[in-house]
Amino acid sequence: MAEFRVTVSTGEACRAGTWDKVSVTIVGTRGESPPLPLDHFGKEFSAGAEEDFKVTLPQDVGQVLLLRVHKAPPASRGLLGHLVPDAWFCRWFQLALPQGAPLLRFPCYQWLEGTRSLVLREGAAKVSWADHHPVFQQQRQEELKARQDMYHWKTYIPGWPHCLNEMTVKDLDLNIKYSTVKNTNFYLQGISAFADLRIKGLLGRKGLWRSLHEMKRIFSFQRTPAAEYVYEHWKEDAFFASQFLNGLNPVLIRRCRYLPKNFPVTDAMVAPVLGPGTNLQAELERGSLFLVDHGILSGIQTNVINGKPQFSAAPMTLLYQRPGSGPLLPLAIQLSQTPGPNSPIFLPSDDKWDWLLAKTWVRNAEFSFHEALTHLLYSHLLPEVFTLATLRQLPHCHPLFKLLIPHTRYTLHINTLARELLIAPRQVVDRSTGLGIGGFSELIQRSMEQLNYSDLCLPEDIRNRGVEDIPGYYYRDDGMQIWSAVERDMSVQDDRELQAWVREIFSEGFLSRQSSGVPSSLETREALVQYVTMVIFTCSAKHAAVSAGQFDFCAWMPNLPPTMQLPPPTSKGQARSEGYIATLPPVNATCDVIIALWLLSKEPGDRRPLGTYPDEHFTEEAPQQSIAAFQSHLAQISRGIQERNQGLALPYTYLDPPHIENSVSI
Repeated sequence: MAEFRVTVSTGEACRAGTWDKVSVTIVGTRGESPPLPLDHFGKEFSAGAEEDFKVTLPQDVGQVLLLRVHKAPPASRGLLGHLVPDAWFCRWFQLALPQGAPLLRFPCYQWLEGTRSLVLREGAAKVSWADHHPVFQQQRQEELKARQDMYHWKTYIPGWPHCLNEMTVKDLDLNIKYSTVKNTNFYLQGISAFADLRIKGLLGRKGLWRSLHEMKRIFSFQRTPAAEYVYEHWKEDAFFASQFLNGLNPVLIRRCRYLPKNFPVTDAMVAPVLGPGTNLQAELERGSLFLVDHGILSGIQTNVINGKPQFSAAPMTLLYQRPGSGPLLPLAIQLSQTPGPNSPIFLPSDDKWDWLLAKTWVRNAEFSFHEALTHLLYSHLLPEVFTLATLRQLPHCHPLFKLLIPHTRYTLHINTLARELLIAPRQVVDRSTGLGIGGFSELIQRSMEQLNYSDLCLPEDIRNRGVEDIPGYYYRDDGMQIWSAVERDMSVQDDRELQAWVREIFSEGFLSRQSSGVPSSLETREALVQYVTMVIFTCSAKHAAVSAGQFDFCAWMPNLPPTMQLPPPTSKGQARSEGYIATLPPVNATCDVIIALWLLSKEPGDRRPLGTYPDEHFTEEAPQQSIAAFQSHLAQISRGIQERNQGLALPYTYLDPPHIENSVSI
């Protein structure tokens, strides 16, 4: 007989339960022990505690291979016993073996509720080909089968990436649900904003805003310095152009080497901005012209709000980077993809209301493109694919699982909630945006047909758009630093489970489209490092860059209107202040969207910034050193960003590492 000491670490989020319901079975090279109860006296779980228990093995099991943990349900507590929560969040088990053998740490970091059994392995990361013992191989297969039986794919809308097959967040397993703290804060924030706007009589008002001045009333329930800056500068051409670099949708601007044939801008049109001694051809050759093309919106399905049909445009915007340190400026805007007498090219020299209205149509296109594609498709639907494939194809002991699991935290919860409350019929997108769920669906389907792997890899995306050297592009500068930090501090190995993970992402997320250039297998270490860097960057930094500023840039609604109630102008000289306001969204739709974007911009507590890993899945020294190096690198990046921001009128904070969440969790 041998006596073992078992130490168990319980998470902070523990609920009621007792240790007498927990037993362990020790599996070794010579057999396994019977179930060994940890406690006989009904001692309750204690949140955040590490507790020691002694267990006696009746026989020698040889070298310890696995730890099988079983939790029984609580004893009956009367008629309401089934309502008493008994979930237990176990961080890890540790075995102290006889004769001074090294301690064995078994990472867990999972909830056990009701009757539940888990098989845990000692914490050393192992790829499949390095697991020689048949017990280990069997354990890997059984773990993956259990998770594949628990987490299923479904098609939510044809042509979209596939997603988790659950209807509501109530149906989710505890291991992928919001914590109680995060869930409570989320709903309290929403209730507060909802109540404030209802009290002011705005939320249910279906008519037009009375004036631009009245729109500022929406600021009152929440203010941010960035939102105030937007309000003060939204009409300025330099600020309009700067948002293509550092606003909510900094992914479309590209260098223009030749003018598209369907955008017939002339030298005479742009001479007032370019100044003497130059022309369009000279500036094209110099590389100082940039294009933002919303052509994917052409002919898109539009919505009906408050019984009124809504309108959309597919504009093209030409921008000019002044020599030296001058600002980026708009040169010309065409509101359709078809030039002609009914599609004039608007210029900064036009009447102020004509020019402001044209810029506002571009901003509406930015809203639609950003919310449907940059945010929903690229920063929520694809991270859900990465998350689900990780859970289904990689066992806990796999080094890639250990690396990626922090970057999947709460993603399945927030996306399931979005399918309940945001992108479902008659919910926010359908009630209050110009495209509605029909237009969003069509836009995502179009984008999926055009999607290219290089769009997902920031260094290639920057090169392909030709924006390596445009000044003041902080999304690029900060994003490239984060990308490099992730890439530099990564250590990954190839095996069959990893290849199965890549194949499932390709088939379920990218719908097996070879034209996307997304790999269905990874043949070299360089390709593997790039792919995993892309996944981590997308699930963390990319989401932060395009999500955290939603309220900042949308709170002053004319800067990023969610819908337009009148069609785009077909001539110049007709715009007036009354017509401008009549084109903007109605009051109730404005409030509906602003509340949603306030919630989606603010992490409701229980945060884990990039590089923060309280769940210690890695137990070996080498990966722990890599984590420490990564954290040091992020701290250095943060210091540089904060120093730069001190000199900016509008600081760019969204990619400062402490502001980046590890995962898509809101």
